[in-house]
Amino acid sequence: MLTWRTVLDAPALRDDFYCSLLAYSDTAKCLAVGLGAHVYLWSETRGVKTPESLTSPFAGHVTSLAFSSDEGGHSILAIGRADGRITLWSPFDRDPRFDSDQPAPVSSVCFSPKPFRRTSIRDSNAKVSTEHLLIGDEVGHVYLYSVEWPSNVDRDLFNWHGSMTLLARVTVHTQQICGLTWSPDGDFFATGGNDNSLFLFETRKVLRPRAGHASSSVQVHNGGSSADQPLPGQGSVISVVVGQESHHWQLNAAVKAVAFCPWQPSLLAAGGGSNDRCIHFYHAHSGASLAIIDCAAQVTSLVWSKTRREIAATFGFAQPDHAFRVAVFSWPSCETLIKIPWWGEERALWAVAYPGGPNTGAEGTNHNGIGQGRGGGSGSTSSRAREGTTWYARRTRAEGCLVIATSDASIKFHEVWSEGAGVGGRGGAGGLGVGLGGSLGGSDILEALHGVEKEGSEVIR
Repeated sequence: MLTWRTVLDAPALRDDFYCSLLAYSDTAKCLAVGLGAHVYLWSETRGVKTPESLTSPFAGHVTSLAFSSDEGGHSILAIGRADGRITLWSPFDRDPRFDSDQPAPVSSVCFSPKPFRRTSIRDSNAKVSTEHLLIGDEVGHVYLYSVEWPSNVDRDLFNWHGSMTLLARVTVHTQQICGLTWSPDGDFFATGGNDNSLFLFETRKVLRPRAGHASSSVQVHNGGSSADQPLPGQGSVISVVVGQESHHWQLNAAVKAVAFCPWQPSLLAAGGGSNDRCIHFYHAHSGASLAIIDCAAQVTSLVWSKTRREIAATFGFAQPDHAFRVAVFSWPSCETLIKIPWWGEERALWAVAYPGGPNTGAEGTNHNGIGQGRGGGSGSTSSRAREGTTWYARRTRAEGCLVIATSDASIKFHEVWSEGAGVGGRGGAGGLGVGLGGSLGGSDILEALHGVEKEGSEVIR
C-alpha cells in the first residue's frame, strides 16, 4: 500500500493529546522534536543535533513547537513550555534571541505563513519584514506578537537582536487553547480551545486601534549582554474580547486540529476530540458549515495537500473497531481515499508535512534517543541518496511525507502523496476499503463565491 515507511525512536515523547511536539522548516531543512524538556533537531544529512541552549534547566517540558514562514527566510523556532516560558531561536544562530515569561503555561504556538511589513522598533522611520506569532496558554488567552528578526550582520552592526513585541491579547476562550492556525495569506487566524469553541478572527480588524488598551504583564528578554533588561516596545496592548471575532463555531469536544486550505484560503477544516470525532469544514468569509466527516475517532491533526483537493487526518482515541490512525479524504466529495491501520494501541498525537520524504541514508544514527530508523520498504536507497537525485524525483517535492508523533514514543513517516496516483491509487486505499462514514452535508457556497482554486496556484488534481 505504501511506497515508504520509516520510524524514528523518540524516548520521552510526551503522550499528551494537547501537545504539538513536531515542527519542520523547509528553510533550514530540519525537523524539530520536543522530548521532555529538550528540543532536538533531525535532518537527513546531519542526523541529530541537540542545541544545549534549548534545554530548559527547570521542570518546564516542551508543549508546542512552530517554525516561522519560509518566505521570511529566518527559520525561527518558537518553543512553548509548561512553565510559561517562550523561547525564540534559529538554527542559523548559536543562542536564543528571546525569552518571554508568559503569565500562564503555554499550550500552543503558531507562526504566520507569510511576513508582515511593520515599522521597526529600532528605527521608527523604517519599514521592516516581521513575523507574527500566536501563543495560546492553559487559561484560554491568546497573545499576538510581532517578531522583528534582523540578519546576523545587522545584529552585530547595531548590537541589536530585534524585537518580540506584544500587539494584542485575545480573551474569548474559557479553557486551554488547543489549536492555532493562520490562513495562507495571513488575513485570518483561528483559535481552538478545550471549551469546544472555534473562533475566527480577521487580522486587520484585530490590530485596529481601539479604546480599552490594557497594560502588558509579559516580560520579554533578549539573548544579548543586556538579557536582564526587558526589550523596548512592550507597552499597552490591544484587548480583544468576545463579540470582536468574525465567527464562532461550537463543536462537541476540544478543538486541536485546525487547518486552512493552502489553495483556497477561505476554506477552514477543524477536528473534534473524543466526544466529537468529526472533521468540520467551514467557509471563513460567511461562516457557513460546508461539510462534516464522521471519523469515529479523536482527530489530532489535519494537513491539507498543496497540489490536490485532499486533506490528511490523524487519529487518537477511537472506537474499538477503528484500527486506522491516518486517513486521506477528497474535497469536496469527502470520500475516503486512503486508510492506514496501526494494529497496536498507540495513538497518533500530531502530524506535520515533510517535503521530499526521509532519506534512508540518515538511518543508523542514534543521538540522544532519536534518529535510528526501524523501518524500510520499497523506497530504501543507499546512504549517497541526496535531494535532487532519482530517489527524490519519485516524490512530489511539495508533498513528501507526513511525519507523525505517536504515543509509543516514536515518530513515523508515511508517504501518502507520492508522484502520480501512488499509495494504492486514489480509488481504493490499498485494499482496505473506502469510507470512514464520510458525509457531505453543507453547501456549494465555497465554489459559488470564491472558486475552488487560488489564482496562480499549481494545478489541483
